[in-house]
Amino acid sequence: MYIKKIQMKGYKRFHDLTIDLGESPKRIVALVGSNGCGKSSVFDAMMFLAKAYMGRIGDTKIERDYHYHSLEQMPHYDYRNITVEFEQGSYNIVFNKKKEQGTERSIFSFRSSFRYNADLNILRDEAVEDILKNHDGAASASDIDQRIEEDYRRLLAKYNKYLNDNDARPSEARKQIVGDLNSAIQNCLDLKITDIGNVSENRGTLYFKKNDSDIEFDYNVLSAGEKEVIDILLDLYLRKDSYVDSVYIIDEPELHLNTSIQRALLMEINKIIPDNCQIWIATHSIGFLRALQEELRNDSQIIHFQSENKWANEPYILKPMDFSRSRWQSLFSTALDDLAKLICPKTIVYCEGRAEPRKDGSERGLDADVFNTIFAKQYPDVLFVSSGGNTELDQRSEVAIAIFSKVFPELEIWVLKDRDMASGKDTDEKARQIYLSNNPKNHRVLNRFELENYLYDKDVLKRYCEQNGLQFDEEKYNGVVQDITNDNLKDQTGMIKSCCNILGSISADTFKRNLSTYIDDNMEVYQELKQVIFERK
Repeated sequence: MYIKKIQMKGYKRFHDLTIDLGESPKRIVALVGSNGCGKSSVFDAMMFLAKAYMGRIGDTKIERDYHYHSLEQMPHYDYRNITVEFEQGSYNIVFNKKKEQGTERSIFSFRSSFRYNADLNILRDEAVEDILKNHDGAASASDIDQRIEEDYRRLLAKYNKYLNDNDARPSEARKQIVGDLNSAIQNCLDLKITDIGNVSENRGTLYFKKNDSDIEFDYNVLSAGEKEVIDILLDLYLRKDSYVDSVYIIDEPELHLNTSIQRALLMEINKIIPDNCQIWIATHSIGFLRALQEELRNDSQIIHFQSENKWANEPYILKPMDFSRSRWQSLFSTALDDLAKLICPKTIVYCEGRAEPRKDGSERGLDADVFNTIFAKQYPDVLFVSSGGNTELDQRSEVAIAIFSKVFPELEIWVLKDRDMASGKDTDEKARQIYLSNNPKNHRVLNRFELENYLYDKDVLKRYCEQNGLQFDEEKYNGVVQDITNDNLKDQTGMIKSCCNILGSISADTFKRNLSTYIDDNMEVYQELKQVIFERK
């Protein structure tokens, strides 16, 4: 069950906020932004709506009225100001359908960011409520979410049931019950559960070992970060069989954790939660962002909360961000502040063009600017840099390789040349292939004469005209461009402008930069450039 859209009117800090995930929402929805930007308020809105249908949620004794929920402090403010649309329909439709199955309380599984990991020492065994009643933990983002004791009791019950039903040995039952949980834990921490305790022997807690020692120790001596991981993974492990076709909401699951553990934890959360469930997280953690950027990229949508937005006064519709390098840079700046500039791309491509940057450090060269625009979405870890003319490319790239390879050993530096690499002489495909075969593997050469031969491609110009209300003159174009691969088109901007029925004077470089924004991965010209640059063909 996936949410497609949620709207909040006059709720907490929002005048009118809509999060629209489109017709094909993804499994993981990450709300990213600085502290106080409203991420947790979105989760509160979901729980506010759910409580109107289900009644009590969580074990908090605090009653939160309109003072907590209403932006304008309006008495009688109610759930009708919140709308949630699932793929299956409205919240009401989903609730009634689940009610027929007796699972209406499983729509949301919620964890607040306030997880108080107290000592775990159960002195007596007692029954716990059905996990589907949703009475454990927090009811809002500001409540303490302490459920480790209840989860431990459930784990004991699960263990004892397997022991009795299968007449199994304790070691066999333990392996069966905590085997998968241990796998998840060990992918995050140097820990594994060795014993789940025995209440009658005054050992009502979990016991662990590290991989490099045979010394056993209990839950109470774990660090705050270790307890955080155990708490989250244990809870999800116990819920996964009951909370199916559900939306899991986890507010800042990365507290107390270092970057590498953050990344591993998100991967394990994704593995444990059933496939037909959606995961909503609020985060500004480096580790989570890296997992979303790489391993979970195809399964994720990121909603970026801009701190400068005037949430209380203006309506906003937030949609998933494009996965371009500039957007990732903005996200990482939230996590790293001014350290964001230290983020290094995986590949730097030196290409022809004006080497001197602008005063603000941005790219001045046309070629690099165009390539960064074209490939930003599909290759966010690749940065194109202008580095002068043909011979300067070789000189500067060699210096860069000598320096950067010592500082960033995984960084690749490529050289991309126009097809006039033979000191301005005309070359053909045979000469291009000879050049590639006799130069290092980091060299590339365009198979069309120059950059303009891609930008002035008929398909690109047609799309530009269609989306700008211009009439493309294909007959005139065919008279101007005889051979899109080999013609020298750099000085034909005026004629190309005429083919597009553009009136008045234009800046040639600005026009070319604008054309680059209309090239996407569905076009042949894109695939051709991709092969030349990234596959060295």
